[in-house]
Amino acid sequence: MPFLAACGPGASGPAEAAAPVTYTCCEAQDVDKSYQAGETLTVHWTVESPEQPGAASTGFELTARLTGPFTTAGDLKAATEDTRIIPGLVTFEAVPIRPSGVPDERPVSTIVIGVDARPGYYNLVTSSGDGDKTVSGGSIVQVVARP
Repeated sequence: MPFLAACGPGASGPAEAAAPVTYTCCEAQDVDKSYQAGETLTVHWTVESPEQPGAASTGFELTARLTGPFTTAGDLKAATEDTRIIPGLVTFEAVPIRPSGVPDERPVSTIVIGVDARPGYYNLVTSSGDGDKTVSGGSIVQVVARP
């Protein structure tokens, strides 16, 4: 019995999705200064929009947290490579933000540094993601003693 096969134009592959809006942290003014206990660290997220319209992201979340104190920036860097729990560290967190992804949106996270925060170096960890894929980064922030 002969085998028959038919070829012809079929449905094309899945439509290419528009590139999503991406968010990165932070503006230099956010981290290139010293803070004191009780002050608020403001994280200005940088928005990178694709040139294609209709790429607004849904389900995206931006988070920021500050952990420390560490005696030196070197101690902080070494601790990020270690998985052991270090006693005496505290973490201050911003409320997660769910941006809409519309053009010209300027998301801002705020972290209130506790009034009892000790001076030292703190690890600012920021992340952005949609549940399937998350990108994180870190910066060093110094908290100094109140005058």
